[in-house]
This record gives sequence, C-alpha cells and structure tokens, in this order.
Amino acid sequence: MPRQLCTFYLNDLYLGVDVTRVQEVIRYQEMTRVPLAAPEIRGLINLRGQIVTAIELRARMGLPPRPEDRQPMNVVIRTNWGNVSLLVDEIGDVVEVSEEMFESLPETIAAGDRELFKGLYKLNNQLLLVLDAERAIGITEGREARS
Repeated sequence: MPRQLCTFYLNDLYLGVDVTRVQEVIRYQEMTRVPLAAPEIRGLINLRGQIVTAIELRARMGLPPRPEDRQPMNVVIRTNWGNVSLLVDEIGDVVEVSEEMFESLPETIAAGDRELFKGLYKLNNQLLLVLDAERAIGITEGREARS
C-alpha cells in the first residue's frame, strides 16, 4: 500500500514525515524565547491562538546552525503532546512511496542519530530519511520536563 510523506530539507539531508501527522506547513513565525529551555527549543509561536513549541531540528540533530540570512520554515505536526513545529530549512513536496522501497538504516549512521529515523527510501539518486517525529520531539520534551 502506498504511503505519502511530507518532505523537507535540513542542511544537506532530505527528510520526510508521514503526511497524516502534518497539520500544516507555514513560513517563518515570530517566536517568544523560553528561558532555561533546552537548546533545541527555539521558542513558542502563536498559531491562531494556539501556543506551539518550535523545535530547531538542526540543533536536535547536531547540525551546524542555519545561516543568519535564512529564516526557517515550520512543519507543524501532531504528536501525543499536542502540536509541535519542526523548524526546517526548506519545504519539499508530498511524495508517494511504496513499502517495497523502504529500507533499514545502514550501519554507517551513528547510534545517536539512528534513534531519530525509522528508515529510508532510495528515490532518483537521493535518499529520503523517514524522521521519527515522536522520538525527535519526545526526547527533547522528556529532558525539558525533568528540568
């Protein structure tokens, strides 16, 4: 059965999350900083009256900071903790993939990074990594809840 993924770019990575988890994709929104929050929590955004935590995926994944002249885009996803915005570099398309194309992560991906991905798809000379949104956010929120 085909699966649809909402795709986006982060540094030189091509990532995707299940389209059913995505509430919306929006341009950069002004954020309110959260004192003493984990470094990957960039701030809070007001999304039509709903307060949404914005997670900087670059920091979460140990990537270099986004260039100062580029604003992030927001991929607002539904989680067990409510809606959360993933800050990404650029939005891609919705792509349809078949389960036959799905592959496990290669052993060359470091153990710390492996937890953030469910697997990958090989598409036209490009790897599409499937982000495990719950883990990418849950670990951050778990750390935040203990502080």
